[in-house]
Amino acid sequence: MENTFSKIEELAGHVKEYVDNRLASVKFSTAEKSSAVIANILAKSISLLIFFFVIGFASFALAYVLAKITGEYYWGFFIVAGIYLLIALLVWALKEKILRLPIMNAMLRQFFKNEEDEKD
Repeated sequence: MENTFSKIEELAGHVKEYVDNRLASVKFSTAEKSSAVIANILAKSISLLIFFFVIGFASFALAYVLAKITGEYYWGFFIVAGIYLLIALLVWALKEKILRLPIMNAMLRQFFKNEEDEKD
């Protein structure tokens, strides 16, 4: 009888150890995936910030070129603003296709990338 109790205690110890290891594995997996997503978002944010600076300076340059062609500064800036308005309307009309779905797919791919690698 005592032997049975010692086996049950040993089994309970193994089960507890397994649960602890599984919880640690889940924690590490979650930390790895979330840190990868955060690093990816941070890298893309920095790239976008630099891209916006380039676009901003290029917009000013284009506005001054158009102002030189039209003869008035305000026409150059109005034309550039109109170009941005057209781009904004196009993005608004296609926001589902060009923004929401690609962003969701990229995030899901990032979250499940390691699971796909393990399957292969």
